[in-house]
Amino acid sequence: MRLLLDTPAFLFAIGDPSQLTSRMRGWLADPEVERWVSAVALWEIAVKVQSGKLAAPLDREFYVAHLGALKARVLAVNLAHSLAMLKLPLHHRDPFDRLLIAQAVEEGMPLVSRDEVFGAYAVETVW
Repeated sequence: MRLLLDTPAFLFAIGDPSQLTSRMRGWLADPEVERWVSAVALWEIAVKVQSGKLAAPLDREFYVAHLGALKARVLAVNLAHSLAMLKLPLHHRDPFDRLLIAQAVEEGMPLVSRDEVFGAYAVETVW
């Protein structure tokens, strides 16, 4: 199984795993489950921390260390992901979320999110 964590799921996984479901904590501990974090999530964290909307470190090594501890791979944004956004209806205007949805759809991965707005899209979500 491969899972793409949205930004809050990644932040909970590295900072407060009790916010995740027991099923999700089990999957994150399972060595057979591939854990993916999009470069988009890290971009969103940087933007929100710098704008004062999120209290989190701006230290690059902090995130590198936590990605390593989580044994997560980083999913880069590519042309196919960007073009997949052209097919998404405009149910939601958040560019970070829209790109995460496009990546999950394009890569065939469930998106780990509790955000109910994702239900308006043809993307599998798990929580």
